[in-house]
Amino acid sequence: MSKVSSGGGSEEKLKVLALHGYRQNADTFKAKLGSFRKFVHKYVEFVFVSAPHTAAPLEAGNDPDPNQRSWWFNKEDRTFKGTNQGGPAYGFDESLKLVEKTWQAEGCHGLLGFSQGACFVGLLCDLSARGMTTMKPQFAVLASGFRSGSLVHLNYYESKIQVPSLHIFGETDEIITKDMSESLAETFLDPEIVTHPGGHYFPAQASLKDTYVEFFRDQLQQHLEAKELQNATEENSFHVEEPAEIEAVPVPDGGSDSDSD
Repeated sequence: MSKVSSGGGSEEKLKVLALHGYRQNADTFKAKLGSFRKFVHKYVEFVFVSAPHTAAPLEAGNDPDPNQRSWWFNKEDRTFKGTNQGGPAYGFDESLKLVEKTWQAEGCHGLLGFSQGACFVGLLCDLSARGMTTMKPQFAVLASGFRSGSLVHLNYYESKIQVPSLHIFGETDEIITKDMSESLAETFLDPEIVTHPGGHYFPAQASLKDTYVEFFRDQLQQHLEAKELQNATEENSFHVEEPAEIEAVPVPDGGSDSDSD
């Protein structure tokens, strides 16, 4: 079996598609995850992608900032708020297509999301479980995540998601409260939960390093073992010729192959 050493001895890394939060973009999210990425760089290569939609300006009358992006909008005024319930999901399909395209092009293995991005990760995992996307995430990391309140997403949380998941959230988060993140974690079969005393951010304290490293090391180990098993299966498989059809021999009149009752 392939082994991943504690020193990161494996040459292969996991590719993780990272989805930013509302009003962030690929570059700002990458910068915010600097310390976290250093913790796990021996095991993970991150792929950052910006959402296709520009968020509305923070103050009415101002011009939109093209650097502030959104995966979808759940209010009629085309803004987004995690606590909004029963609203639309404007732009969701475009984001889904973009993420699917990036996933396939980059050959990703897992998903990581923050806030709105974490909400998106939960939806993607559910879509995958139901065979409604080409993506097949092997694991998911969800920071400050929550369930989508959009009407079209309400039926996404009916069955437990079976992929390994790590859920990270702050005890004092006032934007996405602890109970919202716990509610999303409950949609996964066996969630691993990490809390921190802070608010709405992706924590990268030294005290969490071992937790992050262990999670990704375990996922890489499982990935390598599954890959090794698949390769062995392919090498040992062989083509079995179908037997030639046997022509039926006509039975003489009056004959019978079975006893009569």
